[in-house]
Amino acid sequence: MKQIVKTVLLIPTLLLCLNAGAQNQSYDVFVPISKYISQGNAENLSAWFADNLEITVLSRSSNASKNQAKQILKSFFVDHTPRSFEITHTAGKDNMKYALGTLIAGGERFVITIFVNYDSDSYKIQQLKIDREI
Repeated sequence: MKQIVKTVLLIPTLLLCLNAGAQNQSYDVFVPISKYISQGNAENLSAWFADNLEITVLSRSSNASKNQAKQILKSFFVDHTPRSFEITHTAGKDNMKYALGTLIAGGERFVITIFVNYDSDSYKIQQLKIDREI
């Protein structure tokens, strides 16, 4: 009987821990991405790219491979050295999320939109858009 009581009391505790872990994982998905954008680190940021993604930089849009998108971002960061990046809004569901952020780089302000999708075991960037702030 004691074993049944212990099990019944343990199950809600385990469920709360699993739920808290899932919330932290989904909440933190943009933390490393933000860090790499603020550093202008296209190499590390590309680790978050899907194998193919849509990338738009200053109204030039293309469907690119992971490597092509990395080169596009490297070129952007050479011309616009980041000073700071801040996520201003996030939303989405468990398997798909998006974030809006403000990048200050090269003396200009940019709006960055990031869409991520959960694919098998991790989140991957499906779409990245960089536009000048109006």
